[in-house]
Amino acid sequence: MERAPYTTQLQAGLGLVNETRALLELWSPGMSASQLHDIALKSGRFPEITARRLRNIVSECFAPRYLTADGEPALHLKKLSAELPASELVQLMLIFTSRANPILGDFIRDVYWARYAGGYQEISSADARAFVERGIDDGKTSKRWSESTIRRVSAYLTGCCADYGLLERGLRSSRRILPFRISATTSAYLAYELHFRGIGDNAILNHDDWKLFGLERDDVLEEMKRLSLKGLIIIQSAGDVVRVGWKQHDMEELCDVLAKG
Repeated sequence: MERAPYTTQLQAGLGLVNETRALLELWSPGMSASQLHDIALKSGRFPEITARRLRNIVSECFAPRYLTADGEPALHLKKLSAELPASELVQLMLIFTSRANPILGDFIRDVYWARYAGGYQEISSADARAFVERGIDDGKTSKRWSESTIRRVSAYLTGCCADYGLLERGLRSSRRILPFRISATTSAYLAYELHFRGIGDNAILNHDDWKLFGLERDDVLEEMKRLSLKGLIIIQSAGDVVRVGWKQHDMEELCDVLAKG
C-alpha cells in the first residue's frame, strides 16, 4: 500500500493528551467532527482556546487520529480513558497519532529507537532536522518545504515525543531520552486490533506499529507469550510459524476486559 506523504499537520497540535481526553468525554458514537466542535465550544471545557483554534484541534488532530473507521478508535479510547492510567492511554494515542502522521511514526522508528539503542542520552533539534531534510530529499513530501517549515516541523516531532513520554518536556534544543516500554494493555489492544483488521497471525508480529515501541518480531512474540500468561490469548509457536487463539470476539469485548484490569 502506498504511504501517505509527510505533512505539516502536527502543527495543529502535538500530543494534545488533555484535550483528547476532554473531547473523548464529549464525543458519542455517530458524532461528526463538526458536531463535536459545536458541542465542545458550548461545553465550557476549553475556556483558554479560541473557537478557530478549537476547530483546528478537532478537524485536523482529533478527527484524523480517532474518527477513522467510523470512529472506532474514539469509541475504544472513550471506554478505556476512564479506567486506564494516563501512561497507558497515551501509548494508544501514540499509535493513532503516528498512523495519521507518518512523519512522526518514522521519526520514532528511525531516529528515537536508533538513538536509544545506540546508548545516546538525548535527541537534539539537529537530529530532528536531519531526519526531516532526509525525508524531503527522499521525496516523502508532496513538495519541498521552506526553511521555516523544516524548522517548525522538526520542533513538532520532538515536542510530540515529549507529550507522549518518549522525551523530556520543556523548550530546549536537546531533550533527554526517557525510558519507554510498551504496557500489557497496549500490547493486547494492538494485537487484537491488527487481528480484527484481517492481518494474519504471523504478519501481526512483523507489523510496523510494534516498532513505535522498539519491538522487532522476536520481541513481539515475547509480548504475545506474556499476554497468553495473562489469559488474553492462546499462542503456539514452532520455528517461524505462530498461531494465535483469540479469546475475545470483538474489540468492544476486549476493551471491556482491559477496562476491568
